This record gives sequence, C-alpha cells and structure tokens, in this order.
Amino acid sequence: MTSLDIPRALHRAEDELPFVELGDGALLQLLQVDVEAGLWVIRSRFPAGYAVQTHKHTGCVHAFTIAGSWCYAEYPEVNTAGSYLFEPAGSVHTLTVPADNAEVTDVWFAIQGANLNLDADGNVEMVIDAALVRDFYFGSCEANGLGRPPVIGT
Repeated sequence: MTSLDIPRALHRAEDELPFVELGDGALLQLLQVDVEAGLWVIRSRFPAGYAVQTHKHTGCVHAFTIAGSWCYAEYPEVNTAGSYLFEPAGSVHTLTVPADNAEVTDVWFAIQGANLNLDADGNVEMVIDAALVRDFYFGSCEANGLGRPPVIGT
C-alpha cells in the first residue's frame, strides 16, 4: 500500500463553513452531509427562549453541547456545555432553550435519517433530510454572497 492509497483525514476550519440564518433567530453550520447514507452533521446556535417544533427522527441522533443550555420539554435533563445526548430513532421531543440563558446555546448534532416535524396531533407536517439541509445551506450561502463552502461529503 502506498501513501496514495491511504485515506486522508479531512479538516475544516470554523471560518471555512459559515453559519447561515434559519429565519427564526437560529443559525446553522453544515459540517458534513452524506445524502445516500442519510447522514447530516450540523452545528446549531440557538438564542435564549428558542424552541424547535416537536419532532422525531427516523434514525438516531448524537448531540454534544458546546455552550449554553437546552432541554427537551418532555424530559427532565438539561444539556449544558460538555453534555452528550443520544436520541434513539423514534423518540419524540421538543427542543427548548431557557429564556434566561445568558449566552447563545451552541450544539453539534450528527443526525441519521430524516427529521419529522409533528403537529399537535402527532401528524407529520414536514420532512427534513440530508438533501434538504444541504440544498438549504448552499442556497443560503450563495444568496448571501458566501459561495459554496467546502462541506465534507459534497
């Protein structure tokens, strides 16, 4: 085996992958996407008082909190800086950020499969998957004059 045959580790600096606005106060940074495998790795920044629509995932989710705090309305645990959370496929939850947070909540998520946004009766209102996140991220970057960032997997 030669050095040409050995896969290289891939690195992206924070400033290579800009954060984009979601339109509701939250920011999104796409780190990696694999549409065929249904994997999307993102970093999200949420302001105090923010809430994500109740949803569930078709695959598992790994979350690591970098700063701030957040919780699921359905569970007692609070995620703070340094916390790791595992969500099994099918768990239903509503991400909320305390209104009294003194700093932005910054969380890294690795999501497998689709995110299914649910209405009050548990019906699916919207499906968010790797392809939609990729297309939204690149469209937002291009619309804001940021070009097409070097997201791993694209």
